[in-house]
Amino acid sequence: MSPVLVTYVMKNRCGFVRIGITTSKKIGKAVMRNRSRRIIREAYRMISDQVKPGYDLVFVARGKTPYVKSCDILRAMKKELKEAGVLE
Repeated sequence: MSPVLVTYVMKNRCGFVRIGITTSKKIGKAVMRNRSRRIIREAYRMISDQVKPGYDLVFVARGKTPYVKSCDILRAMKKELKEAGVLE
């Protein structure tokens, strides 16, 4: 678990990757929550071709998420997905 992102991974039977992004009101007001979702979505877009098919991924924004850049989110995302064995 990193201070900017939490990732939950579960195998599915679909044969493709489904993602979900959650941001709670603890993150801040609507502008901050939307920024958090945007930078998480952009970080995932950069590595989406490396993710093995057949998984559900849920990314949860943390308190520091709206204050960091997408490259920091990308680094945390790669680390967590690699630990979960989802990256090719």
